[in-house]
Amino acid sequence: MCDMEFTRLCTVLQEIKDPRGETIVNTLTASLTRMIEIGLPYLSMNRESTTLSGGEAQRLKLVRYMGSSLTGMIYIFDEPSTGMHPRDVHRMTKLLQSLRNKGNTVLVVEHDKDVISIADEVIDVGPLAGRNGGQILYQGSYEGLLRSKTLTGNAMSEYIPVKQNPRTAKEFLPVRNADIHNLKHVSVDIPTNVLTVVTGVAGSGKSSLIRDVFAKQYEDRVVLVDQSPITATGRSAPATFLGFFDDIRKLLAAENGVDAALFSFNSKGACPACKGKGMVVTELVFMDPVTTVCEVCEGSRYSDEALSYRFRGKNILDILNMTAEEAAEFFWDNKKIHKQLRAMIEAGLSFLTLGQPLSTLSGGERQRVKLAKHLDKKGNIYLLDEPTTGLHASDVKNIMRLLDSFVKRGSTVIVIEHNLDVMKQADYIIDVGPDGGTGGGRVVFTGTPQEMVQNADTITARYLRKSLERG
Repeated sequence: MCDMEFTRLCTVLQEIKDPRGETIVNTLTASLTRMIEIGLPYLSMNRESTTLSGGEAQRLKLVRYMGSSLTGMIYIFDEPSTGMHPRDVHRMTKLLQSLRNKGNTVLVVEHDKDVISIADEVIDVGPLAGRNGGQILYQGSYEGLLRSKTLTGNAMSEYIPVKQNPRTAKEFLPVRNADIHNLKHVSVDIPTNVLTVVTGVAGSGKSSLIRDVFAKQYEDRVVLVDQSPITATGRSAPATFLGFFDDIRKLLAAENGVDAALFSFNSKGACPACKGKGMVVTELVFMDPVTTVCEVCEGSRYSDEALSYRFRGKNILDILNMTAEEAAEFFWDNKKIHKQLRAMIEAGLSFLTLGQPLSTLSGGERQRVKLAKHLDKKGNIYLLDEPTTGLHASDVKNIMRLLDSFVKRGSTVIVIEHNLDVMKQADYIIDVGPDGGTGGGRVVFTGTPQEMVQNADTITARYLRKSLERG
């Protein structure tokens, strides 16, 4: 029973008619039904929690609270729609409303239009991100948000049509008889030199097909741009990862007639007390070590000598504390540095500072930093797994422009995605299903978005048509 997927287990339990087990069966099937309704029908009881995605783990917590009889509680959910197909988002909104109807307060931090639209009260924060945010722009009903003229309001009310003139593939890369995990001997042809969206409900086999089979089959040509951590060290930052930190240090060195190593906190410029870490770790006997901000450099990681030199009135710390947008203006006449800063801005990272530790970035931000690194390359196959995770609707438009530019430069872009607005702008769609778990594992549609809207009878196609109807 523990090996069974929830849908199968639910059916087996309901076949038990012995009155001695009635209470247990009813309790179990109620919990299983909630997990199925929130889009987790493909999980089993013996699935290790460490193997769950962030979205799956959050949904399990939601189910747990749904079974609680507590009232008067405040529940806070941070982007619960992450990794969800529109069908499952719809199910989840019903559970959120049910939690509210029990007499609880439900706060949801979210970008998904379907989740925002069912709110009793919407609070819009902005106007932009980072230092340009931090203000309450609107509070009220969803209908009022659409009329508010804020960035969120405009994005919610914008109508995005299906692409009418999709690009055609130069060739197709075949995948034959894939049977890993729940894939049922799948054969499919992946188009090149176009933007392909691979979609399907959670657990349908999208990642198995693309990441576990296709990517390994064409490993030499595929660049995987996922949301995994970029580096294990806390010293890496956008400026170092994208490779323009050396150029900044050389400018400071040339301006002041000193060694460029003086402006590296991994070298001569490091604070002598903390060795460039910005923190001091004190080991305590029989207790966990205590970490404190370095009292000498106050967390800057640099020595006084390194901070005494200036370039255009700014020292190295001032420069690392600049956002990409501010730095693009500051280095307007340096082609090499400016090019990398423009890549950050194009990738939707204008608010990131040049020295922000990469370990502090969200999964979506990490993915965009990786994208920025590859921006000037062409001819590769770029594989992205849910690049819109954590993105505001206006940022989704920027990411789509960015991906489109990759294709225009001769690359192939494959996106595993649930976002309907991304599907509308694809050249080609591969829909995996028809459902999740054992109910999935097949390719149920291939073709253009227009063909999907007109001809396909899949769960994804139905939700795509709905989104076009409501605008």
